[in-house]
Amino acid sequence: MPKHSPSSLNPRSPLVLDTRDLPRRPGALRTVKRVVPAPADLGVELIGVPEGADLDLDLRLESVSEGVLVSGTISGPVKGECGRCLREINDSMVVNVQELYAYENSTTDTTTDEDEVGRMQDDLIDLEPALRDAVVLTLPTNPLCREDCPGLCPECGVHWDDLPADHSHQQIDPRWAGLSQLTRTEE
Repeated sequence: MPKHSPSSLNPRSPLVLDTRDLPRRPGALRTVKRVVPAPADLGVELIGVPEGADLDLDLRLESVSEGVLVSGTISGPVKGECGRCLREINDSMVVNVQELYAYENSTTDTTTDEDEVGRMQDDLIDLEPALRDAVVLTLPTNPLCREDCPGLCPECGVHWDDLPADHSHQQIDPRWAGLSQLTRTEE
């Protein structure tokens, strides 16, 4: 019995791959190159792919005995903010994907758990879950605008790069102010 209803995938969706023209013979191969809009919420709290941004798919669909092995790269822009200084980050990413999509009623239905292997619906493959996993797992949870970002001054909130070298917020307790004169060297 199929685990998903065949009507749940839209064959016209940009992240749905149609395998009807891929023979079900191990070793048969087809390449897919296309640009698709990024789905919503593709990222983590501080950084992600903007919704609707162009994602370049460069994929290989290869027939194997139990299904279709999809492998290749996905590239596109990422936007977010630095976890230390909150400056805007505009970058790009390239992630590798490799996912097996089992044919309906194949032996993987009995030999694997439902969420271990992707499942085909009719001759359609929903690439979005694999894309989402690959992208989200690649993104840093604490992105930096640059490796040596000093962050912000915890007292005034100004970026350390914009402050003078002797910047300080040290406050001397008025009861001890007289003692501070003892540490000054006479000129």
